[in-house]
Amino acid sequence: MDADLTTHRRPRPRWLAPRWLATGGAVVLAGVLGTALMLQNGGSACAAPPSSAKHSGKATFYDLAGTQGNCSFDPPADDLYVALGNDEYSGGAACGSYLDVTGPEGKVRVKVFDRCLECATGHLDLSRTAYKKIGAEIDGIIPITYKTVPNPSGVGPISFEFKEGSSQYWFAVQPDNTGNAVKSLEAKSSGGSWKSATRTDYNFWLIESGAGSGPFQIRMTDVYGNTVTAKGIELLPQQTQKTSVRFTGGSVAVQTEAAAPAAKKKSPAAKKAASPSASATKSPAVKKAAPSTTSVAPLPEATTEDAQDLALTAGTATSHC
Repeated sequence: MDADLTTHRRPRPRWLAPRWLATGGAVVLAGVLGTALMLQNGGSACAAPPSSAKHSGKATFYDLAGTQGNCSFDPPADDLYVALGNDEYSGGAACGSYLDVTGPEGKVRVKVFDRCLECATGHLDLSRTAYKKIGAEIDGIIPITYKTVPNPSGVGPISFEFKEGSSQYWFAVQPDNTGNAVKSLEAKSSGGSWKSATRTDYNFWLIESGAGSGPFQIRMTDVYGNTVTAKGIELLPQQTQKTSVRFTGGSVAVQTEAAAPAAKKKSPAAKKAASPSASATKSPAVKKAAPSTTSVAPLPEATTEDAQDLALTAGTATSHC
């Protein structure tokens, strides 16, 4: 997301958005909804973002048709993004992370940007641009391997945008350019105490009772334990505020930086007031989509690179079903 202002809105459900496949020259609709997949041990639904271990599956492609994805991000400038099925989308927990996807004709790095309701675990729905980098468009469906990229290079610094309607009474902010998936977010207004936010499935972090009038300090921790704190974030709905902090690089130390001056303003700042602290909460995971009817390749053997990636994710909730 750049400094230009955009009006964020909760995106329409993906089942209303067009998702077309080109298979053998014919255009067909990809996938159908079915029963939820369940874990064998305990029977509970499995919902977790892809881990940095290597996974095998299949890829299709779709065109965004001018809309935002379910992560509420604007499309990346390079047009390289991916929609995940309900289980791997995990209630928005995967938003903003990056996957390396390898297909028959190469490898591409994509931003987790959207949700695919009809996609089962292992089924990635890529942007057409991303798909064409790793496979032939006419095939429509290709076998792939993929994995999450911890601390991807060239991502950041982090920016923030408050949702339309945000005020001292209702705090709703979205971080972007995080590179890694965000595990927790807290905010503190001037003179106030830290309040914990809850992530929505459309990837905004909410404090329902508000967090004061700002300016805010916003403290985030990613799934690898990196923590960053940005200062001077103003309560300016629908306005991108860039900072100089970033998760990427593998640092686990708290970084504290002032936010850069805000971009052009679209809506007035909300009225100011103070607010007490609130307890931390977690967003619920969503149920899984239907299992795929397309067979997938077996999991490839582990490599030294896999072992290094797995070491980064030790102790985090990133296991893949």
